[in-house]
Amino acid sequence: MSAPDPTAEAEIRRLIDIMAALRDPATGCPWDKVQSFDTIAPYTIEEAYEVADAIAQRDFAALPDELGDLLFQVVYHARMAEEEGRFAFADVAKAICDKMIRRHPHVFSDAAVRDAASQTLAWEAQKSAERAARAETGALAGVPLALPALTRAEKLAKRAARVGFDWPDTAAVLDKMAEEIGELEAELPAADPVRLMDEVGDLLFVAVNLARKLNLDPEACLRHANAKFSCRFNAMERDFEAKGQSLKGLPLDVLEAGWQRVKASERHGDDSA
Repeated sequence: MSAPDPTAEAEIRRLIDIMAALRDPATGCPWDKVQSFDTIAPYTIEEAYEVADAIAQRDFAALPDELGDLLFQVVYHARMAEEEGRFAFADVAKAICDKMIRRHPHVFSDAAVRDAASQTLAWEAQKSAERAARAETGALAGVPLALPALTRAEKLAKRAARVGFDWPDTAAVLDKMAEEIGELEAELPAADPVRLMDEVGDLLFVAVNLARKLNLDPEACLRHANAKFSCRFNAMERDFEAKGQSLKGLPLDVLEAGWQRVKASERHGDDSA
C-alpha cells in the first residue's frame, strides 16, 4: 500500500472518509454511530479550548494535533448533517469561503480600506447587513447564547456601545462597580439566593465592561488571574509540604501567612531580575 498523498486536499478527503467509516450503520464504531449534534457539541467546545490552551502555552508542537481534533469536530457535525440530508462538508467549506470573500472586498474586489481600524468598521457593517438579510433585528441580534458568559457579556456591551449606550469613561464604570458592590452588600443579610445571584451577576457584568474600557480581553484577564492563583497556591502547598504539613486543617491565619510569603518571594524575584 502506497503512502497517502500529503496534500491538504487529499488529507481532508481522507478525514471525511474516516468519519464516514466511523458512522457506517453496519461496520462503524458503536460509540460514534449513536452520537448526535447535541452529544457532540460539548466536545466541540472542549476541543476549541484545548486549541486556545496550546496557543497560550506556546506549545506549537502540540498545536497541529489540537487543531486536528477541532477539525474533526467540524467533519463530525457535517457528516451527521449529510446523513440527515441537511448539508455536507463541502457546503460548510463553501459557506466560509463565500463569507470571507464577501467580507473582504478590498482583497477580492475593488474596494479600498485605509487601515485595520477601517477594515474593522467595514467588517461590522457587512455583518450587520448579513443579520438584516436573515431578519435578525436589533442591536444585540446574533450574539450566540452558547458563548462563555464573560465573552458574551463583552460582545453585548460592545453592541450596545455602538448605538451610544455606554459609560463615558473608566471612572464612570468604577463608580458603577462601587454602586453594585453596595447593592450586593445590602442583600447579604437576607441571603436570598435569587437576589444574590442577580447582584453578583450585575457586578460581574460591570467588571467585564471595566476590562472593555481598558481595552483588555476579560477572558484573558480571568485566565491570567486563574494561572496566577494556581501558581501561588501550588507554591504555598509545596512550602508547607516541605515542612511536613498538609494544608487541610491548618488555621486560616497560617494559610494567609503562607500565601503572603509566596507573594513576597515573587516580588523579590522581580526585584532581582
